[in-house]
Amino acid sequence: MAAEQVGFSEDAVLGGRLVLRQPLRGHRVGHDAILLAAATSGRAGEHVVDLGAGVGGAGLALARRVDGLAVTLVEIDPLLAELAHHNAAANGLAQRVRSVCLDAGASAGAFAAAGLAAASAARVLMNPPFNPPQHASPDRGRRLAHAAPYDALPQWVTAASRLLQPQGVITLILRADRLGEVLGALADEFGALAVLPIHPKPGLAAIRVLVQGFKGNRAPLSLLPGFVLADADGKPSPQAEAVLRGGATLSLTGN
Repeated sequence: MAAEQVGFSEDAVLGGRLVLRQPLRGHRVGHDAILLAAATSGRAGEHVVDLGAGVGGAGLALARRVDGLAVTLVEIDPLLAELAHHNAAANGLAQRVRSVCLDAGASAGAFAAAGLAAASAARVLMNPPFNPPQHASPDRGRRLAHAAPYDALPQWVTAASRLLQPQGVITLILRADRLGEVLGALADEFGALAVLPIHPKPGLAAIRVLVQGFKGNRAPLSLLPGFVLADADGKPSPQAEAVLRGGATLSLTGN
């Protein structure tokens, strides 16, 4: 869809700490991006790559929280990549955040040509497409963001591993029913894995999982106590309010 045919909104997230321009139709920034950013640590001087960044929600939220952190937003959709560039500038983060239009499953050469050489990142975060192709949305934006072939996740993990320095950290959020798949994809290159289930309400099954691991580490997996988004009446939990609106961190490993 051409840019002139797309309606846009300006939406405040993180309690107004970020304002994001995004299409009215298609994939829109929600809890997943903010939870992913909250679970990703960072230090001044580090370089972090956000794969499948969309309009930049997760990467920009991380850059807003950590002064001096450099972030590269990688997005396959040219319109969203341009919006990510706009959002970095509009939020005063353009000196530390850049956007590149690139498929997360592209070759090492394509990444290098975009200024993303091997072992150039301390951390990679990503919210990979989680629906199988047969469940793809008819909307192109949602289809690119949410649906991918079954071999896409290993390709994204391979890209992350290539980008990361030794002991670099990968952090992902995805649908809970894909936990086995992501653990399998991470097994060869990553260890010290931590899994945080995300529950909509007390007593309900997890709908998302946050997974974090270290490149080249062989320490065992940790399954963490679940994070609950709302109480039984649907009111946001205090911990969810602190993270989603207050900008609090969500530590999985303490690093």
